[in-house]
Amino acid sequence: MKDVNFIFLLLAMVAEVIGTIGGFGSSVFFVPLGNFYFDFYSVLGLTAIFHLSSNLSKILLFKKGLNKKLLMNIGIPSVIFVIVGGLLSKWLKSDFLEISLGLFLVGFSLLFLIKSEIQISPNRKNALIGGTFSGFSAGLLGTGGAIRGLTMAAFNLEKSAFLATSATIDFMIDFSRTFVYYNNGYIHKHDLKYIPFLFVIGLVGSFLGKKVLAYIPQSKFRKLSLFLILVIGIVTIIQLFIK
Repeated sequence: MKDVNFIFLLLAMVAEVIGTIGGFGSSVFFVPLGNFYFDFYSVLGLTAIFHLSSNLSKILLFKKGLNKKLLMNIGIPSVIFVIVGGLLSKWLKSDFLEISLGLFLVGFSLLFLIKSEIQISPNRKNALIGGTFSGFSAGLLGTGGAIRGLTMAAFNLEKSAFLATSATIDFMIDFSRTFVYYNNGYIHKHDLKYIPFLFVIGLVGSFLGKKVLAYIPQSKFRKLSLFLILVIGIVTIIQLFIK
């Protein structure tokens, strides 16, 4: 217990609650925060295992809203390309890719916040493209939920449908990349002490996020998601410059 960083665990809880409210999972906060405490590859391994519990709880909490068509169109390419990204992560340097992701998230979220009338066409092609990039980013950088969130925002889903579908896709991604990360050697024995804590945080954080979400009007949900994505992008860029 004396070697456990409880500040990190507190931040993980905050990331889980906000990730549930935003609808794109906690990894978009958890990965940048985790990089302050662990090496990049340890964060990838911890994120995959942490998300298995948090997304399972979201599926149980929001299961009635699952959009099966979107699950297939976004989920299948996500699973394929999370494996590709996970395999490539062993060979590519992450700094350039991380800052590119941060700039992309900041630019895209600002565009949609300032020009709220702009819409990504809610069609199968865009769903497949979004699933491909979100899966690849999740495998390579540990987080792809914000890209998936931008894609799913185009379909203007009801809150529970958004969260249930996003969590199910995320669970499929995490299940797949856990095997890849284990094979890459990212899941270290000295980090396993955090797994029981993160499992509980995944369950409790999802529950608290659902309670908070009940007080957020549907009309403000998409704007909140985009604002949180903007914050994620800024945090990702900042943490690279202060390493």
